Amino acid sequence: MTLAAGRQSIFITGAASGMGRETARLFREKGWFIGAFDLNLDGLQALQAELGADNCVIQTLDVSDKGQFDAAVATFAEATDGRMDILFNNAGIVMRGFFDELPFEDQLKIINVNVIGVLNGTHSALPLLKATPNALCFNTSSSSATMGMPLIAVYSASKHAVKGLTEALSNEFRRYDIRCADALPGLIRTGMPSEEMMAAAPDKGPFRLIEAIEVAKAVWNSYHSDQLHWYIPEELAELDKAAGNNPELLRDKLGRHMQP
Repeated sequence: MTLAAGRQSIFITGAASGMGRETARLFREKGWFIGAFDLNLDGLQALQAELGADNCVIQTLDVSDKGQFDAAVATFAEATDGRMDILFNNAGIVMRGFFDELPFEDQLKIINVNVIGVLNGTHSALPLLKATPNALCFNTSSSSATMGMPLIAVYSASKHAVKGLTEALSNEFRRYDIRCADALPGLIRTGMPSEEMMAAAPDKGPFRLIEAIEVAKAVWNSYHSDQLHWYIPEELAELDKAAGNNPELLRDKLGRHMQP
């Protein structure tokens, strides 16, 4: 008998902390088997101790490396008898600064993790998703995929790419009985926003500080829904509409503090 022992299973990148960790904890509470993957081995080992070694498999993974992703999926497949109910492409990085002041090498790192990482994961996991009825490919996009955001231009572009890919594959993968969806989180209490950003967050509105568990709940709810985009909080959907209806107005609002 495999380690998963017939349980439904989720493969999570960026699982050692933040949204990935909360998703692992929530799905374990629901009785699922967890595949937790991250560059942070210490974080993974701490998560394994919490979840129980019989309830998960862990492995270090650089999502930008296709060979490593193939190996991680192989490890997961061995534990689940070749099945994967959910692929959660969650790993991501952000670097802040003006486009012309952010080193080109750092910009490439953002693309390699946030975009190539999602491509690698989807390609590597597709055979397992095809083998699992009603499978879900769930990606972490961002509220910055509603409108290009200043000071995180390349990050914003990477998350636009993830959103567009999710939309396209949600149609393409129907022929395999695989659903696709994404999360578009705002300001989430994780290691990515600075302490200053979190401290300055408004008490109300779409960019108030949200706990990471809310993203985990969106992943859970997505598995039981056909909804495509999950805005966290839901008010961010209005920002997406505003960007489509009047992009110049939203551009100018976002750019007010950029003026010399």
